[in-house]
Amino acid sequence: MVMEGSHAVPESVMDAVKKTLYNVEQVKTHLNEFLSQADPETLAAMPPLERARAHFLIAKATTVLYSVNLRCNGIHPDDHPVKSELERIMTYQEKLQRLTDSTKEPSRPSTTLNYQAATRFIEHSLPHLTPGQRKSMRDISRGEGTRIKYIEQSGHKKRKYPSSEMKNVQVAAKEFLEKASRELLGDVAQGGFQGPIQIDDSSDEEALEAQEAPGGFEEPIQIDDSDEEDHPMS
Repeated sequence: MVMEGSHAVPESVMDAVKKTLYNVEQVKTHLNEFLSQADPETLAAMPPLERARAHFLIAKATTVLYSVNLRCNGIHPDDHPVKSELERIMTYQEKLQRLTDSTKEPSRPSTTLNYQAATRFIEHSLPHLTPGQRKSMRDISRGEGTRIKYIEQSGHKKRKYPSSEMKNVQVAAKEFLEKASRELLGDVAQGGFQGPIQIDDSSDEEALEAQEAPGGFEEPIQIDDSDEEDHPMS
């Protein structure tokens, strides 16, 4: 039984074949243009990341085209040594993608800290924590501590200018310190040291002034023994 040519191959298969041939022609055109410009001098003048991307595209195009050739000849790439080369290409593709992403976002941190795991480690390393501290550590390990801290920070934003309550507190503190200073050190404008413990040396000063004054203390009593010398005892 001979089948008509129009019904020998399904239309879906013919459409797939035509699409594949078109894609192959496109790959051939772009690959030839790329290889014509990928000379060693041009590659050496490129930035490191661009040069790595160019080498990667050449290796991937070569490996994929060879795999397609194997399929067209009825050989599955998984049953061929080219499988290891495809896996190596995929590994370098992931590395290149990570490097490309890092250049697009330079401010992104390269490492991150797992706060929950770190909190559990700290909790087990410190056996003498109080119940309140242990509860706080467990809240952080469950992710609640971070959320509470964020809520507190968002609820108490920094003000550019101090509030009236802050001014009142500062004024009261200043007045208290001035009062304490007067009580401890005295008022300098009123005569120097006037603290709570005062030494009254006025009596000593008065005694010294009386001693130096002309009409102060009397001279010491002198005993006149001249008579005894003139009239000795018989």
